[in-house]
Amino acid sequence: MEKLVCDGYTLCYSEHGEGEPIVLLHGFCGSSEYWDKVVPLLSGSYRCIVPDLRGHGSSDAPLGAYSIEQMADDVLKLLDELNLPKVTLLGHSMGGYVTLSFTQRYASRLNGFGLIHSTGYADDEAAKEKRLKAVSTIQSEGITTFIDGLVPGLFAPENVESHQDMIIKSKEIGYRTPPQGAAGVALAMRERPDRRDVISASTLPALLVAGEKDQVIPAEKVFTADHPNIMKATIPGAGHMSMMEAPEELVKVMKRFLEQSLNEGGKE
Repeated sequence: MEKLVCDGYTLCYSEHGEGEPIVLLHGFCGSSEYWDKVVPLLSGSYRCIVPDLRGHGSSDAPLGAYSIEQMADDVLKLLDELNLPKVTLLGHSMGGYVTLSFTQRYASRLNGFGLIHSTGYADDEAAKEKRLKAVSTIQSEGITTFIDGLVPGLFAPENVESHQDMIIKSKEIGYRTPPQGAAGVALAMRERPDRRDVISASTLPALLVAGEKDQVIPAEKVFTADHPNIMKATIPGAGHMSMMEAPEELVKVMKRFLEQSLNEGGKE
């Protein structure tokens, strides 16, 4: 992986293919490896830039609480480093929260944006309590115990039994998440504001993708706005991890969006 120093810490990323630049942001306790089945299908047509976000994968994990804004600023520094004036930014779950923060503040750097199994809603009180419990589990029982409890619920129930390879890979990626990184990002997600207005007010092309059997973020929390620049899609049979559960179907949706949005061009 390539390395970029951001505010004294290292952000790692990889690049694949040529063409219009697409940045793919992974979810919580994931890494750039979440996109391993997607990148080969996209990189024949697009330049795919795939970072390990702050606190994850091979990137550094500073101690203390993080913010979603910091993580979006890391992405901005990466674009500057690569001399990319505009990209399409697509974020999975937590990566979608980073995408919305970036869109809110740096829309001029985007051709379009997308949320893959993500939402503009803030955490409600129950979810905020769950974040604190996550931090407690990570600190008292370790990252392995936390990941073992987290990963099965990310997949459609039938896929947990029939696709053990995906479960094993997701757990192995999660085990490599630095504990202080997982805790810092859990607190960042807990404090993020409601950004549904970013989706509804933006004139940029936007993609909203839900999983038919997503037990983490159901479709009604994904599809929070409706206007002509928004493309919506539901991935049949997928839970929260369509990039692993149904990569071909997800890439079909992504390519359709990219072809339309890049032909039209952003309006902001």
